[in-house]
Amino acid sequence: MAEFVREVMTPTVVTVRPDTSLVEAAQLMRAQDIGDVLVTTEQRLVGVLTDRDITLRAVADGADPLTVSAQAVCTPDPVVVGPDDAVSAAVGLMRDHAVRRLPVVENGHPVGMVSLGDLALAEDPGSALADISRAGPDGWPGGTPA
Repeated sequence: MAEFVREVMTPTVVTVRPDTSLVEAAQLMRAQDIGDVLVTTEQRLVGVLTDRDITLRAVADGADPLTVSAQAVCTPDPVVVGPDDAVSAAVGLMRDHAVRRLPVVENGHPVGMVSLGDLALAEDPGSALADISRAGPDGWPGGTPA
C-alpha cells in the first residue's frame, strides 16, 4: 500500500500560459488525452483548467473559446498537495474540497497530478474505479474502437 503521494501521482504535467485560448487548451487536452491542464506563470501554478470548466464556464454561456483565456475560466489558486504528503492527506483534501484531481506541487512548482483514479489503482487495484481508470478513452481498453 502506497504511503506518499509521490508513489501514486502521475509524474508529468501539461501546462498552459494564462493567456492561452480555450481552443488551444482543449486541443492540447485532446492531443495529450487528458481532462485538465495546469495554468502557470513562470513555472508557478496559478490555476487548473478542466474540460468541464471550458464547457460550463465558457461554452454554455456562449463565450467565444477562441478569445476567452484559460485564466478567465480556470479554478484559481487550486488546492494542492506535496509529493511527500501522505496519501491519506490527499484523500482528505479531495473529500473536503469535492475535487477529483490535485496538482502535486514542490517548492511552488507543479511536479505531478494525483487523481481519484490514481488513488483507486494504488489502494484497491480490483475496484470498479481502478478498472475504469485503467480503461482508455470512452471506456475502451487502449482507446476508442476503430
